[in-house]
Amino acid sequence: MCNIQLTGVMILVMIFAPIDAVNAATASSDQPPVAYKIETVAEGLDYPWSIAFLPNGDYLVALRVGEVHRISAAGAVGEPLSGLPNTYVAGQGGYFDIVLDPDFASNQTVYLSFAHGTAAENGTRIIKGTLSDTAIEDIQTIFTVSPLKDTAVHYGGKIIFLADGTLMMTTGDGFEYREAAQDRFSLLGKIIRINKDGSVPDDNPYADGSQGDPKVWSYGHRSPQGLVLDDATGIVYMHEHGAQGGDELNAVLPARNYGWPAVTKGINYSGAYVSPLKSAPGIEEPLTYWVPSIAPSGLAIYDGAAFPEWQGDIFVGALVDQELRHIKIDSGRVTSEVPIFTEIAARIRDIRVGPDGFLYILTDSDSGKVLRVVPD
Repeated sequence: MCNIQLTGVMILVMIFAPIDAVNAATASSDQPPVAYKIETVAEGLDYPWSIAFLPNGDYLVALRVGEVHRISAAGAVGEPLSGLPNTYVAGQGGYFDIVLDPDFASNQTVYLSFAHGTAAENGTRIIKGTLSDTAIEDIQTIFTVSPLKDTAVHYGGKIIFLADGTLMMTTGDGFEYREAAQDRFSLLGKIIRINKDGSVPDDNPYADGSQGDPKVWSYGHRSPQGLVLDDATGIVYMHEHGAQGGDELNAVLPARNYGWPAVTKGINYSGAYVSPLKSAPGIEEPLTYWVPSIAPSGLAIYDGAAFPEWQGDIFVGALVDQELRHIKIDSGRVTSEVPIFTEIAARIRDIRVGPDGFLYILTDSDSGKVLRVVPD
């Protein structure tokens, strides 16, 4: 359900247009140096994939293997919290994201996304529960992607809360089911928006179900690995993996089509075209994209006080390039992009801004670390 109408001339032009070999939207990279140092908060973690910040200074860290650990402010790693569901740990499956309820101080509620199911039938699920000292209790399932699939890749699973208290999450296309990303009645390859109890907000673009699944917010996504709300502007940003090239950073708008797989700036791993179209009428253009791929993972907008020079800037983790990208945006355009924190020299899985104004970075390995970037 693509809603793209192109003339034969346009198609021919796009078929023979070469795949870009650079980031097409990168502008100048003259960013002033900022003095910082990188500290290790905790290490020896088995693929830490997300982090949440507790009011008392402790951290909750979700591990891909299906564990959530409370880490003290001093860096002591506790035993896995009990009460949480098993997860399908295979390929890219496991525990994905953990976030606190906006009213956590009063309700102690946390939300976890993970790969639910079996090799034959699996998909992204969200549960919520109440945090105690050693457990997460009163577990409720509030979302499960539909349809389930038999692939262990492209789950999405990044969660944010919007200012109105609704929840957004990314879902992937399942790799072998990429056409589902263009089907508004499928929940694969989407950004979904739900209420905290899993119900549908009345102002969702397809809330009445006549033109798409009521939970769908936007569609045409491949493998979204970053999602963040800019509190200052209300803009939601997301990034996703292309195939071979074509990773994208986008501003997310309701009922918009982000193209995959009908339009992409990447190609198949075999070298063949996914689609001859790199752009098309009715398809949202990315703010920037990467060819070759950097494999973006983790996305943060700096809004702290520790680094005033970075206020409003975007930070993107890179799995392949083993660094972060520091991006400045002005009036909806990327004006600067530079590599940063290259000295980490590890796959970057997640990046968050802590309530202390420091940047927190998770490295992606079986001896992963929680790192903290502080002024020097």
